[in-house]
Amino acid sequence: MTNTIDLIEGLTISTPVSNLDTSIAWYEDILGFKLLYRVDEIAWCEMSTSVSNVNLGLSEVEKPTPGGATPTFGVSDINAAKSSLEAKGVRIDGDIMVIDQMVSLLTFYDPDNNALMFYQEPDKND
Repeated sequence: MTNTIDLIEGLTISTPVSNLDTSIAWYEDILGFKLLYRVDEIAWCEMSTSVSNVNLGLSEVEKPTPGGATPTFGVSDINAAKSSLEAKGVRIDGDIMVIDQMVSLLTFYDPDNNALMFYQEPDKND
């Protein structure tokens, strides 16, 4: 059986937020995302990430319900990333979880309690 879905190289992750202004500022300041466009009539914006062809869509809703998909971004130094989050007062869910010879993970939250994660692959030279 042939796959009939022809996916392109692109992904937009949609996340519910309670306030576009607050969330745009948070994602710019904490993760360095850049606002691509904003449509106030539908309370929506998209932000570019540092990952090629991956954008974050923010949808302003009356009562955001955190959960669902968790955007997980790769970083080159997860300890430095954690320190940066801590310096900016971002809520972090515990310590870095290390799964030997596989991955290190860190969960943190935006102002609406949407979970995000960083991952770091192990050094292949170890």
